Amino acid sequence: MELKEALVQITEIRTQMARAEVFRGYRAVPAAFSGAVALTAATVQALALPDPAQRYRAYLALWIGAAVVSGASAVMEMVIRARNAGSSLTREQTALAMEQFFPCLAAGALTTLVVVRTSPSLAWILPGLWQVFYSLGIFATSRLLPRPMSAVAVFYAAAGVTTLAFAQGEWALSPLAMGVPFGVGQFLAAAVLYRTLERHHDAA
Repeated sequence: MELKEALVQITEIRTQMARAEVFRGYRAVPAAFSGAVALTAATVQALALPDPAQRYRAYLALWIGAAVVSGASAVMEMVIRARNAGSSLTREQTALAMEQFFPCLAAGALTTLVVVRTSPSLAWILPGLWQVFYSLGIFATSRLLPRPMSAVAVFYAAAGVTTLAFAQGEWALSPLAMGVPFGVGQFLAAAVLYRTLERHHDAA
């Protein structure tokens, strides 16, 4: 019984250590790549989907595909770094970061599914909601991230509310409603990550 309690205490201590350390699995290059993907998707939409409200399924396929590509690049980077790390604490931090960010992704996916299945006419609210959910994901992992990343979360929250307020009518599902917030937001995240986690390491 004492051995079991000791193992439980060790696990709790390691979890607290993982929460206390700054997570270095998020990197500037995947974040910048994600911003570039968002701008590319916005350009493709502007050229290929002049009336996205009438072709909302194609709109969703485009942006969900962009999200999958961006997310896959970030996850691949984290997994590779976790596997190459000599410390099991790094792997625990990676699992913790994914665990904390996942609920916002699940909420966004379920909300999208409900809107598309029950009220397609409300599809215009999705870009703003996606930005708000993404903001909540960053806030959820903020304890593991450098403090300036909170500014990125605030940016996404403000962008989401602004999109909900103004991207209506003829501006509904505009490429700007997704391209600008996610393009600017991800490049901002890349700048923060490079400045706080990578610049001094590269200089060294």
